[in-house]
Amino acid sequence: MRIVIAGGHGQIGLRLAKLLAGRGDEAVGLIRRAAQADDLVAVGAEPIICDLEAAPVEELAEYLAGADAVVFAAGAGPGSGIARKDTVDRAAATLCADAAEQVGVRRFLVVSAMGVDHEPPAGTDEVFAAYLRAKGAADADVRARPELDWTILRPGRLTDDPGTGLVTLAEHTDRGAIPRDDVAAVLVALLDEPATAGRSLDLIDGKATIPQAITTLTRS
Repeated sequence: MRIVIAGGHGQIGLRLAKLLAGRGDEAVGLIRRAAQADDLVAVGAEPIICDLEAAPVEELAEYLAGADAVVFAAGAGPGSGIARKDTVDRAAATLCADAAEQVGVRRFLVVSAMGVDHEPPAGTDEVFAAYLRAKGAADADVRARPELDWTILRPGRLTDDPGTGLVTLAEHTDRGAIPRDDVAAVLVALLDEPATAGRSLDLIDGKATIPQAITTLTRS
């Protein structure tokens, strides 16, 4: 498969690219800066420079043409302000969805966050609240697109602990943590299982292996 990862140099994007390339898939990472390219090459992926905050949809569509799937794993990241939460976490996701539709790429995965379907609680830090609203708006936009076979993955608190391969994956879970290694591995499993399309899924640590968790989902 040819998989294009928006946010290819992110902590999840790089892990995902390495897993895909390691099993023989064609992993393509969209990156903002040429200086990031070597890190993609090192994990076996093809880097493409594309600033998702500036690129027109026609340019992005050219990069997505011929792909089997798109994974939106981009984010403004720590230290960014309210404006970039909107331009990256919302608008860039919408741009990627528009481009995928334009070239007929149906499979579309989004790395989102837990709790974004509701207004942030009173007292939430204003930048974090903007992030949650941006993610929620992006998810709503993607869910409204019948031309896409979308899956929205909503990890809990992300950690850099080694992955365990043991998860809880369901439409709703309690709050919890999850290693980025396991998020990447779950994304690979979702790409392999088209029956997970049309679902928004929470992900935290758990007791089920990833194949077991996917099987449980597809039977429910």
